[in-house]
Order: sequence, then structure tokens, then C-alpha cells
Amino acid sequence: MRRRAINSSALQSIGYDAEKHILELEFKENGDVWQYFNFKPAAYKKFVNSQSLGTFFATRIKGKYDEEKMGFL
Repeated sequence: MRRRAINSSALQSIGYDAEKHILELEFKENGDVWQYFNFKPAAYKKFVNSQSLGTFFATRIKGKYDEEKMGFL
């Protein structure tokens, strides 16, 4: 999945697959990449338009969606 760099203190980049409803986040702190499943387009729109992506992630994504840490190729 292609990600794009973003301006966030917590996140390095984000990617989204609208057909599969998968959100992919790369974290600044450790470089880890996680995917979040069943993330609907409306939720993605709210996420990218939020005032703070880190706060939105911590309060509305983390622990609320099935997730998987991506391994390195």
C-alpha cells in the first residue's frame, strides 16, 4: 500500500485502501507500520480532517479495530 507523508507529531505517513477498508499508519517514534481493518471511508475522512491525527488515533482507532503489525520485507 502506498502511504503519504503527513504533518503529525505522532505519525510519519498514512495510507488507505478504500476498496478493502484498510488504514495503514507508520509511527514516528519507532518506525512501526500497522494496518487497521474494516476502516470505512467515512471514518477515514473524519481521521484525515481531524485537528490532531495522533489524538484521533489514540481515542478513536487504537483498540477499536482489528489490527496487524506489518513485518519488514
